[in-house]
Amino acid sequence: MSDNHAQIAGVSVSLDHWIDGKRVAGADRFATASPIDGSHLADVAAGGQADVDMAVDAANRAFPAWAALGAKGRQPILHGFAKEILARADDLAAVETADNGSLLQGNLHRMVPRAAQNISFFADWALTLLDHKIEHEEVTNNVRYDPAGVAALITPWNAPLMLTTWKVGPALAAGNTVVIKPPEWAPLTCSLLAEIAEKAGLPPGVLNVVQGIGEIAGEALVNHPDLARISFTGSVPTAKIIGQAAARSVTPMSAELGGKSPFIVCADANLDAAAQTVAGQYINAGQVCLAGTRILVEAKIEQEFLAKVRAAVAQMNVGDPRAATTRVGPLIHPEHFARVSGFVDRAKASGAELLWGGSQSDAGALYFQPTMFAGVAPDAEISQQEVFGPVLTWQTFTDDEEAIAVANGTQFGLAGTLFCGNEARAMRIASQVVAGTLWVNCFFVRDLAAPFGGSRVSGIGREGGTWSFDFYSDIKNIAVRKGSFTAGGA
Repeated sequence: MSDNHAQIAGVSVSLDHWIDGKRVAGADRFATASPIDGSHLADVAAGGQADVDMAVDAANRAFPAWAALGAKGRQPILHGFAKEILARADDLAAVETADNGSLLQGNLHRMVPRAAQNISFFADWALTLLDHKIEHEEVTNNVRYDPAGVAALITPWNAPLMLTTWKVGPALAAGNTVVIKPPEWAPLTCSLLAEIAEKAGLPPGVLNVVQGIGEIAGEALVNHPDLARISFTGSVPTAKIIGQAAARSVTPMSAELGGKSPFIVCADANLDAAAQTVAGQYINAGQVCLAGTRILVEAKIEQEFLAKVRAAVAQMNVGDPRAATTRVGPLIHPEHFARVSGFVDRAKASGAELLWGGSQSDAGALYFQPTMFAGVAPDAEISQQEVFGPVLTWQTFTDDEEAIAVANGTQFGLAGTLFCGNEARAMRIASQVVAGTLWVNCFFVRDLAAPFGGSRVSGIGREGGTWSFDFYSDIKNIAVRKGSFTAGGA
């Protein structure tokens, strides 16, 4: 049993894998640095085939007993898990901010509470699926949501704690055991999560964490023959690779992928609220897959609305994410900074009109100014490809048909935002925009009972409420002929 730790933002964090209820050092290490100032944080265990095999074997051994508890037996353990997450809120928020540069106040007041809710909500929802019957004139269909087995959970770096628990919650509530592969650019809160799970009483092997590089640890995991499910959040190119691996073993896969979401503003909308919400698309330095990055404005209000947006964006202070006044922190990594800068430089070179921003902020090496381009064609690279940074585009439309056509004019279909003052018009537009989620006169409001996922290349499947259990369970129908039994059960 190993015991390699680092002090991260004053919190002791293990740098090793968590397998079968104990720490495992592994043979190799990889470095992780803080995007806040580029400082070296730690050398983390880099998993390989042997570590993955150990973790999947442990999860398989733990599966029968965890599954046998049933939803009612698992519920109190998972509620305890959620309670322990909240008890470590300060530590989790501080480590996440140091590791990926996200806003400290956002992590403390939104992300950590949501992480706990992800666990407790699905523990409760699992009980709603018990005794699910569908009556037919000849038979009673008894629908069971049975545990599937070992689920591989591969999570992204932009919100690693929250998005890991978004997968862990329903997977464990359904009776599965899990192997988590955290993001290599921000792995540290997943390490804390393992310790929290142990304290909450999760049995050894139910939750395992194997850290490492995607091309090594991730590849070994998704190609493992003993998986029952693979859940991935990340990029479209990586999803294609994982999908090929899943296909070889016919392992069900869910994927929440990229977006290039439209943000439609009609002339009759509350323009002040819309402008503030547009400025909010720069939160987390634009590293939000759901962000409405293509601003589509009804032409008759363009100048009035542009002035309001400009004023709102001026309040989006760029700086240290630990400061309460900061609204835009750093990009995650030098490679990602170079990628975002490349999109911006090519847009400039192509003749796009730079309304504001467009270069590195003076806050530090990985800080990029909130940026807006106008004069871009719908088929331009900056209009079509996910930048995943604080970069938006500005376009106008003259009627609803044009707005819908431009909104649907990419390969993506993750989300969309619409501000409109007329309900009938809003519902007509919203119903025709291709997206898994369409927010009307709001943004980023999530009910965990509602379906979530992407259309087109933005995803495979839906999660949330019963939709999560449709994926994480083996659904069985026991059809019993009515009146065919001569005696009741014991």
